Amino acid sequence: MYAGIMLLSIVTGAWLYRRSQPVAQLTMRQRWAVGLGAFCGGMIGAKLPFVLADWDGWLGGRAWLDNGKTIMFGMVGGYFGVEMAKWFSGVKQKTGDSFAIPVAAAVGIGRLACLHAGCCFGTETSLPWACRFADGVPRHPTQLYESIFHFAAAAGLMALKSAGHFREQHIKLYFVSYFGYRFASEFIRPEPALWLGLTGYQWAAVAFIPLFVALWIVDAKRLRRSSIASLASAPAAATMPAHNRIVG
Repeated sequence: MYAGIMLLSIVTGAWLYRRSQPVAQLTMRQRWAVGLGAFCGGMIGAKLPFVLADWDGWLGGRAWLDNGKTIMFGMVGGYFGVEMAKWFSGVKQKTGDSFAIPVAAAVGIGRLACLHAGCCFGTETSLPWACRFADGVPRHPTQLYESIFHFAAAAGLMALKSAGHFREQHIKLYFVSYFGYRFASEFIRPEPALWLGLTGYQWAAVAFIPLFVALWIVDAKRLRRSSIASLASAPAAATMPAHNRIVG
């Protein structure tokens, strides 16, 4: 069942991406390059923390093959994988908005696979919706909480897209929101504290939030400069009063 849900997650994400990416903007080679960059970057990012933590195990080779992976680093790896693929394949236009909704929906489904498998669970709780996993202890179903977050994010991004808000910045908005959510939800997950009472995922969120906020700011300035340059280079006739234009 776990494999089936994960397959549904991948298929859903790929289908939504195909629908959200304007075909006319990219060639077939560029679309394949961007998709491959997202997949490879996401897989490498998801495994990288475990490889570094188990570097002595065949120089990290064993960690590449085990089941451990992290969504947070996978998302970041996928983002930079896409950016590298765009650079290599000569893609100039923005693609982040095309990935935001598909990624949110795919991760939301993927977390249901975690719920079914009984991994990534939360701390003990007496709440009426607590779930019992392999150890039989009633725990926070943090997998379900996170699944709800991602589905809500996908719905919110759809609304923003329809309204035309935060154009070209949806993926960064989604990532920053998720990192904030993950920082807060770590307090009800049984992850070991590393320093100052914070877990490794919380420290990662502390690093990733300012990184993507900075990328957002830099990108917004670049888009603003590009828009101003486009207006400045527009033909003079486009702004000339109608009675001064030469016709014929």
